[in-house]
Amino acid sequence: MCELYSKRDTLALRKKHIGPSCKVFFASDPIKIVRARRQYMFDENGEQYLDCINNVAHVGHCHPEVVKAALKQMELLNTNSRFLHDNIVEYAKRLSATLPEKLSVCYFTNSGSEANDLALRLARQFRGHQDVITLDHAYHGHLSSLIEISPYKFQKGKDVKKEFVHVAPTPDTYRGKYREDHADPASAYADEVKKIIEDAHNSGRKIAAFIAESMQSCGGQIIPPAGYFQKVAKYVHGAGGVFIADEVQVGFGRVGKHFWSFQMDGEDFVPDIVTMGKPMGNGHPVACVVTTKEIAEAFSSSGMEYFNTYGGNPVSCAVGLAVLDIIENEDLQGNATRVGNYLTELLKKQKAKHALIGDIRGVGLFIGIDLVKDHLKRTPATAEAQHIIYKMKEKRVLLSADGPHRNVLKIKPPMCFTEEDAKFMVDQLDGVLTGQGTRQSVAWDNLSLYVCINSELECS
Repeated sequence: MCELYSKRDTLALRKKHIGPSCKVFFASDPIKIVRARRQYMFDENGEQYLDCINNVAHVGHCHPEVVKAALKQMELLNTNSRFLHDNIVEYAKRLSATLPEKLSVCYFTNSGSEANDLALRLARQFRGHQDVITLDHAYHGHLSSLIEISPYKFQKGKDVKKEFVHVAPTPDTYRGKYREDHADPASAYADEVKKIIEDAHNSGRKIAAFIAESMQSCGGQIIPPAGYFQKVAKYVHGAGGVFIADEVQVGFGRVGKHFWSFQMDGEDFVPDIVTMGKPMGNGHPVACVVTTKEIAEAFSSSGMEYFNTYGGNPVSCAVGLAVLDIIENEDLQGNATRVGNYLTELLKKQKAKHALIGDIRGVGLFIGIDLVKDHLKRTPATAEAQHIIYKMKEKRVLLSADGPHRNVLKIKPPMCFTEEDAKFMVDQLDGVLTGQGTRQSVAWDNLSLYVCINSELECS
């Protein structure tokens, strides 16, 4: 395979020219990936790795139909969206058709971070309010406006929580404040938001928005209890705010039964703004904000034009349209349901076999494996999780760990993931867990903790 540099030279040049805060996967022994196809990635030696984490390559790495659509449009035209062109309106029409009727106005951007930043602007312009309610451990992007509302980030740095940011408990029924034995965890967690709103009003503040991933990814693959979002939306609307559903990581059919994860909460729950990104372009940078006509008109009334040089360009829209076609033509939602259910059942059998597995949770091809040192206290097995992802890499399976304690193995592969892939992944995991035994040596523990502290551990 053609390489510009040896792996050693690539590492040296990266250290010299790339910012030190830009981490790589498996930092103590990184993989040099030179090509990929479908759910497989290949290193410079031709070794094949099963990709269980790359939700960006949504319909599969280098899908030929996506490549063909991009090439065909690039040969004709690529320019900004101020020129009239069919692709942007066709794509907006197709996206809107997947959403509830009132969500019909699109703003195209280049990344999920841009989309979430714009969503905040829309929300604040709508009523003139400024405050934002976010969930603990949430991550919504790398822009300054989003770091401010992402406890996943600002709690680790030197930044302090801004006065206009209010943090609600994560609706986690395994490790959170209200657990699976609570009579009504959805209402209990929603009431926490209600109290935040009341306290804010008592302090003379006004709520512009509540923002949440429909399923929290960086926070540890958290599935909110049914009814939580409906109740929160009621309280937020009562306060004059809007509900922003962040589907950047979890949209486009990943949950299987529904195209959007927020739809799991039923037809009576409709967000006011939906943001989307990562999987939209299968690796091509394209993202979008979809909202209501009322909110869009309020934004326009400010008198400030919204213009994004590359947002909604003909090539990006051609790629996005190809992705939508592939999801439908290859029944990738159906595949997410079938393979996701199969994988979940296999993992539940592993949970019964291995004490290290505390919880298996997820929907479709969005699954988390919560590792614990003991089931009663649910003590996070952080070092063990880091050890496991490195051992799985040795077995040519790519996993990562996330969550506030870095103990949740997250599975969000390309949507073409098969039952054979699922069995292979679980067989390798079983081998690692069986070989590991019960926590092994102090030396191993110290090594794994070193890896945990010094390797790449930020959300992707």
